[in-house]
Amino acid sequence: MKKSTFALFAASFLLQAGSGPRAFTGVITDSMCGTNHAMMKVAPDSKCVTQCVRAGSQYVLHDGKKSYKLSDQKTPQEFAGRKVRITGRLFEKTGILQVDRIGLAK
Repeated sequence: MKKSTFALFAASFLLQAGSGPRAFTGVITDSMCGTNHAMMKVAPDSKCVTQCVRAGSQYVLHDGKKSYKLSDQKTPQEFAGRKVRITGRLFEKTGILQVDRIGLAK
């Protein structure tokens, strides 16, 4: 009985360790326009992103294929429309990227 409890604890620990922070690279955009800001007729893209967020949209990271909602909705403002690297955890079920750190991508 004690061995199975220990094995269960060890397996649980390993699963949690595997879901640690990782890096995501993409463009900071908004949930309404995504990658196509032409419909809003606001240029440059960074200005469109900022205006859409002020109007109720949310900052997202678009990696070229998929957009991820960002847990931090303040810091991305300075990176609107720019390619960034985010370190954080992705919650698959909700599609939310918990932001630990944001910086410009190289």
